[in-house]
Amino acid sequence: MSDTNFEENSIERCRILGVLDDGVASLGHAARAHLQQAQLVIGGARTLQLFAQQIHPRAQQRDLTGALSRVPEWIRAAQAAGQRVVVLATGDPLCHGIAAYLASRLCIEAIEVLPNVSTLQLACARLGLPWQDMKFSSVHSKDAGDWVAGSDPGHGLYALLRDIRQHDRLAVLTSPDNTPDRIARMLVTEGLADDFEMAVAERLCQPEERVVSGLSIAAAASIPFADPNVVLLWRTTLRAPQVLFGLPDASFEQRHPEKGLITKNEVRAVSLARMQLRADSVVWDIGAGSGSVGLEAARLCRQGHVYAIEKNADDSAIVQRNRMAMGISNHTLVHGKAPEGLPAWADPDAVFIGGSGGELAGLIALILQRLKPGGWLVMNFVTLENLGTAVETLKTLGAAWDVLQLQASRSKPILHMNRMAAENPVWIVCAHAAGATPAGVEHA
Repeated sequence: MSDTNFEENSIERCRILGVLDDGVASLGHAARAHLQQAQLVIGGARTLQLFAQQIHPRAQQRDLTGALSRVPEWIRAAQAAGQRVVVLATGDPLCHGIAAYLASRLCIEAIEVLPNVSTLQLACARLGLPWQDMKFSSVHSKDAGDWVAGSDPGHGLYALLRDIRQHDRLAVLTSPDNTPDRIARMLVTEGLADDFEMAVAERLCQPEERVVSGLSIAAAASIPFADPNVVLLWRTTLRAPQVLFGLPDASFEQRHPEKGLITKNEVRAVSLARMQLRADSVVWDIGAGSGSVGLEAARLCRQGHVYAIEKNADDSAIVQRNRMAMGISNHTLVHGKAPEGLPAWADPDAVFIGGSGGELAGLIALILQRLKPGGWLVMNFVTLENLGTAVETLKTLGAAWDVLQLQASRSKPILHMNRMAAENPVWIVCAHAAGATPAGVEHA
């Protein structure tokens, strides 16, 4: 390489090079040439060190560790100065890598990706596992601590657990914080330890490479693994097909010997329908009772999240047990009385009120302020007083609303015949902010 070539200042695309831990041996001819001619090389500290011999002595180097948000600015400034820029990324930069991040912040013409084999592909190759039907996931994010049941989407392992619930085979990019043993402990916490086996591929393409296969989740939960590593998970017990809508009341544990605090099947079905849920909806369940509405909403909104609150300690415990029994992870429960805790929740697409603890008018006002455009508030009442409070409050606030009275009768045996036994009538009050287009409805 000559200094003359290095000092040519033609404006070029930023090259994002996929690299592996065997260093220069992982680079093709074109990638090697781009690296040797680069005037600015950006990468993690370990990667910069690994390729130090291929970087021109006069090239500037920048460590992106903890400074990812500044990388687009570095690239723009270097390109404006006519410098050749290379970004070093592990494996395939477009598989949970930096390339997608940079493409979203720089025009697509400003970058060129030269991919390598993903470390997830390498791990599958080591074990002879086809990967075309695997779910590729990543927990290569900031340290969020060990998983706690009921954590919200801000937790670093949340998306992975959602993927685990929905897929049978997964390949996972880990991090020094979010390690294989931490992933295993999450599976133990969620009652999934007996459903999966794990393999861990350590230090791929390094002399110390090791692949440990056939690990039980319980065993992996206490084993430290060398970094860097990737995790493979495969299900050992088949997932039973699930009913998504209209679960019978007996599916939920209820408080006994007192009459169970549960929204009955018929009312629950209509209420959920009126909430206009989508796969990614954020739902609030206020006065959760046994949790039936919120938990069934969580099953329907697999890419969304349900926040629930219940003031009764016994009922809160029942909701937690129902959540665990139904294998639901996208559900956070607060033991308390609304509106406490609500300010910390994400703005909702739909809200269900099954009990208000005497704070109904204030809750309605708060919810209509927080509802996303097109969102629905759905409330169930069995008393005339609460119905009257709700309607008057909605009128005062200028909301759009309607009321449905629902009374179901169920057949019951009497001697050798059957009779119809009436359930208590329930008023379903539905509302949205005036002027907002209801979810699923387009302007004419």
